[in-house]
Amino acid sequence: MLDVITIGRSSVDLYGQQVGGRLEDMASFQKYIGGSPTNMAAGTARLGLKSALITRVGNEHMGRFIREELAREGVDVRGVVTDMERLTALVLLGIRDQEQFPLIFYRENCADMALCEEDIDPAFIAESRSVVATGTHLSHPRTEAAVLKALRLAREGGKRTALDIDYRPNLWGLAGHGDGESRFIESAKVTAKLQASLHLFDLIVGTEEEFHIAGGTTDTLEALRRVRAVSGATLVCKRGAAGAVAFTGGITDWDQGIRGQGFPIEVFNVLGAGDGFMSGLLKGWLTDQDWATSLKYANACGAFAVSRHGCTPAYPSWTELEFFLKRGVVNPALRHDQALEQIHWSTNRNRDWPELRVFAFDHRMQLEDIADQAGVSRNKIGEFKLLCLSAVEQVARGRPGYGLLCDSRVGRDALFKAAGQGLWIGHPVEWPGSRPLTLEPELGPDFGGLAEWPLEHVVKVLCFCHPDDTPEMQADQEATITRLYHAARRNRLEFLLEIIPSKVATVTDDTSANLIQRFYDIGIFPDWWKLEPFRTHAAWEKACAAIKVNDPYCRGIVVLGLDAPAEQLAESLNLAASHDLVKGFAVGRTIFADPARQWMAGQIDDQAAVAEMARRYTELCAVWDSARALKGQAA
Repeated sequence: MLDVITIGRSSVDLYGQQVGGRLEDMASFQKYIGGSPTNMAAGTARLGLKSALITRVGNEHMGRFIREELAREGVDVRGVVTDMERLTALVLLGIRDQEQFPLIFYRENCADMALCEEDIDPAFIAESRSVVATGTHLSHPRTEAAVLKALRLAREGGKRTALDIDYRPNLWGLAGHGDGESRFIESAKVTAKLQASLHLFDLIVGTEEEFHIAGGTTDTLEALRRVRAVSGATLVCKRGAAGAVAFTGGITDWDQGIRGQGFPIEVFNVLGAGDGFMSGLLKGWLTDQDWATSLKYANACGAFAVSRHGCTPAYPSWTELEFFLKRGVVNPALRHDQALEQIHWSTNRNRDWPELRVFAFDHRMQLEDIADQAGVSRNKIGEFKLLCLSAVEQVARGRPGYGLLCDSRVGRDALFKAAGQGLWIGHPVEWPGSRPLTLEPELGPDFGGLAEWPLEHVVKVLCFCHPDDTPEMQADQEATITRLYHAARRNRLEFLLEIIPSKVATVTDDTSANLIQRFYDIGIFPDWWKLEPFRTHAAWEKACAAIKVNDPYCRGIVVLGLDAPAEQLAESLNLAASHDLVKGFAVGRTIFADPARQWMAGQIDDQAAVAEMARRYTELCAVWDSARALKGQAA
């Protein structure tokens, strides 16, 4: 069973990145999913509910973005209809200051407003325990008919129903295009339209202004009483700093309402806060919590929303919400609470990678040497990396758990071609062989080049470091990695840290574990670690323990190859595979070195090079899979 189906608006939100200026002056934007029902579908999915959305999107890039992003959030998209004639809705939004949040709706004949009765599948509605509607889709006869059909089917099937009034005068045709920020304009017509449907709901949620339009008066208590006169629903009124109040019965004064715990935080962005609040409220309501607890969830989710950039990206995971409710507010500006932000980031990452088999052909220096020895132009390296990608595609065959490491200096064409195939993509930034660590020039002195990267790329940096490094060497390398790590997070990119101490000095079972702890101590929380193949279980146990105690949400470890012979590499992978935190390998020269020499020398053609690399890669995958299977049998 689904827990909830939301129905209505779906758009792409383009959020101005500059804060404190006019929307006219904003120069760059972040792209997120938007629209109240879409936000709620994603928000409830993050909290562990099984959610779905009924809407329409266009048959274009933005429509596909919404569908794919919802799927990544865990939302059931069977009810998302592709409209072949209309464009997906867009919204431009900005943060002017603590009180002004300008926005422009681009919704002229948009896809979601073409939602119709035929889009409502009775069997789909029957799968859910509840249906949640929003006010905008009661504003047009066609979308209203679709919503009413869904509500009728839900009520006939004994499902719960809820309404987020979500009043936007602009979307009812009462305000101009430049007044998207407007929250209230009196309208007897809108009041009548809303009141005609209020009896269909078990739960009605709105701000004071939204109850004003639903009740037809600007006296909030009187508006609530008028809504109560036509509906027996539980009424939840959001009152800003005064908190939210739930009324399950008669309404004479505010003291009759039920309140939940509030959270005093700094307001940064109110856009999407109501959808975050509703997500938390639905989590409580649909898990049969009392109203005080449900309101506590709602208030906390609303607090997250008003403290961060964007709507859906601000909403918490269930793990994050539990942590916050247990620990409380430490920094009122939640986006600056490092512990909370780390949990937010790591528990809301898209896509799981329980296994990872990576062909690493990000090598630059080694391939340059091979080209020079063969007497061919280094321009051939880019062509060869396209062959490496072909080998990855041939082995992966669209299956999950495969990936590549490729640079953008000589491997740019392969990186571009790899996009959107479902492959894990690591993108290196270190200057090959550098110690102290320096980075590729294309990244720029301020690391601004990361802003050009696709979000599916993982920032990979290799550092030759050792616990016995001089203080000067340690400080130099750590400063570079710290800046890079924060730049990656700022650009919403995952981060992989590769450390190779054996190339610096003698290593023991403690060496890598000590380095790992040092990086956590200075505030570096990699999404991935790439570690050299250890020779003992003790070394693996210590490294894994250092990661787990500092970051239980780390994606995991991939093992590098160091150009080891196949037999030695197989032995290393068998040892590593017995540790849960090790997710796979990232191996390069063992796969490509010989084929590269032969291809550069003209001894084999493209097809033979791809076939040989695919064979070696397949064999390595088989070694890993067998080692993992043996671990499972032992367990």
